[in-house]
Amino acid sequence: MSSILIFFVFLFLTIPTTTATKRHVITFRSPNLFPEGITYDPSSKHFLVGSLNHRIINSVNHDGIVKTLISDPNLPLNVTFLGLTVDSINRRLLAVIHAIPPLSPFNALASYDLSSFQRVFLTNLQSNDDDEIQIANDVTVDYSGNAYVTNSVGNFIWKVNTQGEASIFSISLAFTAYPIPRDLPSSLLPYESCGLNGIDYVKKGYGYLLVVQTNTGKLFKVDADDGKARLVLMNKDLTGADGIAVRSDGVVAVVSQYKLWLLKSQDNWGEAIIYDEIALNTEKFPTSVVTKEDEVKQYVLYGSVHEGILGKGEKELFGIEEIQSSHDSEDEMIWMFVIIGLGLAYFMYWRFQMGKLVNNMSKKVA
Repeated sequence: MSSILIFFVFLFLTIPTTTATKRHVITFRSPNLFPEGITYDPSSKHFLVGSLNHRIINSVNHDGIVKTLISDPNLPLNVTFLGLTVDSINRRLLAVIHAIPPLSPFNALASYDLSSFQRVFLTNLQSNDDDEIQIANDVTVDYSGNAYVTNSVGNFIWKVNTQGEASIFSISLAFTAYPIPRDLPSSLLPYESCGLNGIDYVKKGYGYLLVVQTNTGKLFKVDADDGKARLVLMNKDLTGADGIAVRSDGVVAVVSQYKLWLLKSQDNWGEAIIYDEIALNTEKFPTSVVTKEDEVKQYVLYGSVHEGILGKGEKELFGIEEIQSSHDSEDEMIWMFVIIGLGLAYFMYWRFQMGKLVNNMSKKVA
């Protein structure tokens, strides 16, 4: 076997290969849970999901085994757990709580200790206009433990510190500067009044927030220090966007009732491009997306929330779908060939240098 062939055999054996796999769906049972929000706890390696009308938060492992992690009977009856996020540094779970009409208005952020599963605080979230109905929707957390909660009707962001003290953090004019499309599909008309929705904190580089707006499909970058917001320029709008999650490689996943978008940016989210759109199971009503720190894929929650809101009857089966983009696999293949090319170039250079050395030694001997 020639040395070049040996080199290539070694190279292919040492480079990981990527194979296409079917989407994996984790099916779990929990009577009438109808979860809208999902997060992932890297410590327990479990997903955490909320509930439409039960005052509980359940953990779900990769085998679909469900365990009630938090039960909070002191909350108002029939309130909904919406956005969830884990504060890994302080070992807390942050949960947005909202009362869906005709229940009395109630918007709050709860903090639960992930060791004792006891509530740390419950903070009422209020606006400057008490007469307007508010919808506290999604939540994210920064390195210092500050939580940021979106208000979908008021189009602003609350900030709640580690002591549970709340303030209106960002009420930027950018959030209301763009018109709602007049030609929304009939299926999206119920979301016409839903503004700011999914939110996530970008940890790499300078801290900032990325937040999507459901009715306009816009994506905003918000400074985590002063709350200043600016529009992220994109090749198309994310109309109907709901949840958002930032992957460890910097890719952003945005989910809607119909599809999952994957976005990349080369300039810290001044501009972005949608590089993949993945169709989802609309009948199961996807609402939220979550990622893990060590994976370049995302998990979408199928909570059938629409059935729960409409009272269509009993339901106990729900799902979490693992989704990996084919474009991500293509990127891995490109890098593999780049590595092979560099390796071959280095090998040929080494052979050239060795040839020169042998020739020089032969001349000296002669």
